[in-house]
Amino acid sequence: GAAGKDTRGILRVHQFDKVEMVKIVTPETSYDELESLVAQAEGVLQLLNLPYRVRMLATGDLSFAAAKCYDLELWTAGVDKYLEVSSVSNFEDFQARRMNCRYRGDDGKMHFPHTLNGSGLALPRLVIALMENCQTRSGEIIIPEVLRPYLGGRERIA
Repeated sequence: GAAGKDTRGILRVHQFDKVEMVKIVTPETSYDELESLVAQAEGVLQLLNLPYRVRMLATGDLSFAAAKCYDLELWTAGVDKYLEVSSVSNFEDFQARRMNCRYRGDDGKMHFPHTLNGSGLALPRLVIALMENCQTRSGEIIIPEVLRPYLGGRERIA
């Protein structure tokens, strides 16, 4: 089992909320659709004005099923590193073959689609990044402008 200071608390939870993005597409469009999913997750981070990076995983770091994967990571000063908040993958026809999912192409033949999925954003780590990156010297948290309508127009949390 894992041990150490980073195995408990909000940084490393066993269960968390997130939105999962899923696409089932034709093989011809799957890599464009992968970039689209990355852009959607990235767009949320841009709206929140948080420091982040996008990393394409090396082949050796891919899961057994994935053909290509990007991780989106937020900077968190408290642990002095980037933390993964989203992972977006193209599984090509791996999952479709396992579930025997097919579609009829323009040629009239049956084909396996490509499947893609990505975690929208892992909420606990997003909250950490918001608290750390939006905190003032006095300890208040400046609410990102895009979130203010959901918090009754509040600009700060004291």
